[in-house]
Amino acid sequence: MYVPPSFHPDRPGLVAPVRVDATQESGPTRGQARGRRWRSTGCGLYVPASVPQTPHQRAVEAAAVLGVDEAVTGWAGLAWLGAAWFDGTWDGARPRPVTVVARRHVRARPGFEVSQEFLHPREIVVVDGLPVTHAVRSVTFEMRYADGLGAAVEAIDMACYADLVSIAEVTAYVAQLGPVTGIQRARDALVEADENSWSPRETRMRGVWTRRAGLRRPRCNAPVFDLAGRHVGTPDLVDPVTGLVGLYHGDSHLSLVGASADAVKEDAYRDLGLEPVSMLATDWNDLDAFVRRLLAAARRAGSRPGPRAWTLAPPSWWTTTDTVAKRRVLDARQRERYLRYRRAA
Repeated sequence: MYVPPSFHPDRPGLVAPVRVDATQESGPTRGQARGRRWRSTGCGLYVPASVPQTPHQRAVEAAAVLGVDEAVTGWAGLAWLGAAWFDGTWDGARPRPVTVVARRHVRARPGFEVSQEFLHPREIVVVDGLPVTHAVRSVTFEMRYADGLGAAVEAIDMACYADLVSIAEVTAYVAQLGPVTGIQRARDALVEADENSWSPRETRMRGVWTRRAGLRRPRCNAPVFDLAGRHVGTPDLVDPVTGLVGLYHGDSHLSLVGASADAVKEDAYRDLGLEPVSMLATDWNDLDAFVRRLLAAARRAGSRPGPRAWTLAPPSWWTTTDTVAKRRVLDARQRERYLRYRRAA
């Protein structure tokens, strides 16, 4: 029986689709392809049924229909380049199609869709055997076709989280585009974007903070210090003027251990005169109630008397990593040391 080789030695577990072959030299026989051990990926191509349909495998299968100067783009291109938060789903549930940019007429199939927008060969990079559009084009595509402004902001924020793009790079790219589909949404998202958001939920919380509650734009993941220069914590959001602190508690915070740690951290902020407000995963079911809590906390923060016992100005020994440019110059050891807290976001 034919056993397909690995798609690329640096991408273990991925398999490129193959056509049927009566000799079994380059693919299964027609009869084998019809059996339970193989599944169709469309366009007369097959992979073993045992191959998991991970985001990367789905990109490989979609790319099998591509010709010269064609490529994978959007979320799948960003995921292939190493962006952690692009998992190919809507809210971790329903799968999103992989988008390929094709110059020829290629019929879309379940699992992938086709864009026939102009694609210059210079915008294509081949990484581990897969042609993808470069990161700036991929995230711009995501922003333009996002399901609303919030999703567009999440796309640029998370591409910046991966240090694949900077806001300045995407702004320059968008500026030279004409009146293409979704261009205004991309422009609007760039205004709202932040290079130091650590998760999509943090970005969404920031949107509720500014657009729904109408509060001043906060800083994202800015470390807080006491006046002696001791690092007290790094809240998800903080208003540098009033000291209102936003903390997002997702599913990982629902255990007793997580809740206890959260309570300790909130008390540490209060001891400095900051006003913390927590957003729970369940608050998405009743945003109005959360906004009321947020506004109440904002009023308390704005009325706190006395001198500050906290500062956002880091001491001289602190290494700041709040921009893509600052993170890109870190070596591997420094990234492990200074960025390890982001992985728990």
